[in-house]
Amino acid sequence: MRNLRVLLSCAAAFASVGMPLQAQESGPVKIGVLTDISGQFSHESGEGAVAAVKMAVEDFGGKVLGRPLEVVVADHQNKPEVAVSTAREWYESQGVTMINNLINSGIALAVTQVAKDEDKIAIVNGSGSSRLTNDSCTPNSIHYSYDTYALANGTANELIREGKKDWYFLTADYAFGHALEADASQIVKANGGTVSGSVRYPIETSDHSAFMLQAQASPAEVVALAGSGTTFVNAVKSASEFGLAASGKTVAGLLVWATDVHALGLETAQGMILTNAFYWDRDDETRAFAKKFQERVGRPPHMGDAGDYSSTMHYLKSVEAAGTTDAKEVMAKMKETPINDFFATGGKIREDGRMVHDMYVYQVKTPEESKGEWDLLKLVTTIPGDEAFRPLSESECPLVKK
Repeated sequence: MRNLRVLLSCAAAFASVGMPLQAQESGPVKIGVLTDISGQFSHESGEGAVAAVKMAVEDFGGKVLGRPLEVVVADHQNKPEVAVSTAREWYESQGVTMINNLINSGIALAVTQVAKDEDKIAIVNGSGSSRLTNDSCTPNSIHYSYDTYALANGTANELIREGKKDWYFLTADYAFGHALEADASQIVKANGGTVSGSVRYPIETSDHSAFMLQAQASPAEVVALAGSGTTFVNAVKSASEFGLAASGKTVAGLLVWATDVHALGLETAQGMILTNAFYWDRDDETRAFAKKFQERVGRPPHMGDAGDYSSTMHYLKSVEAAGTTDAKEVMAKMKETPINDFFATGGKIREDGRMVHDMYVYQVKTPEESKGEWDLLKLVTTIPGDEAFRPLSESECPLVKK
């Protein structure tokens, strides 16, 4: 009898543990979009990121593993402490299994570590720092759309090929700007170029005159703008007002979104060389996605939007294939499954979390070449994925087997 009571007690204990787990497994699968809704990076993320993730959820059918899908959204306000607190609450208390977008590299670097701590998944589409798959890689995060290495690799190589080897950097003073300058400088020097100098400007500034005077005084042939958001747009406008291009210097944008070109206007941005992961008018598949997206948002998608959709869809397909939302099993499925959609053909997620795919070097059209409001870019060259991103032989990621 005593043994029976012990067995019954143990069975009750196991049941009490199992019930909440069973309830949790039958509840909704939640995806978080942690982004900049109202700040200077909102035109690169914000409403577009939310729309793209929701479109992917809807196109998947609104359910996975027989459970409803929910999308939760928060504005991190470009404050790492807000982002970390939100991510931790979502993972621990709200049942969120994956967080997407993560614009602002400082925030992405912080939240991917939270994902590691909580054994959940984070997918970065908004931010670019190559540290995310280098020294700060995690087994729980994926860097999907682009990174600073690929951006610098494409633009620097193209301009050096054109004979423009002397560079000067005008760099936004935050994590992304620093990483972009570092990666571009390395590539310029590796290809026989030189860096004459650099200056860093606060990301909150709207007055670039002092920095432009320094760039103008440099003997460099290329003035490379290493920044993003509205401050990048303001910097390009300032470069135009100071006549940098008219003086014979090439102004290179190291991260240029289609929305940036649209905001600048072709009169100001024409001729600029840039590298991108996606352009809405590339082929029939990109145009089909762009049509659906524009009907919803009012503009064509850029590479962040396209990456948010593609990565969410890849995540959901991997959850379905794995038969679970367990992070380790889903990450394994995501890494073993090729990505073939409108965003990437033959895309693959490496052991460092880098999604490898082709990148594209574009030139901004002249007003005369453009046939419409969003007809902005013409293709210069395609960079195969294995050449676009940092090779694993140079990686500092501890997950990479040497």
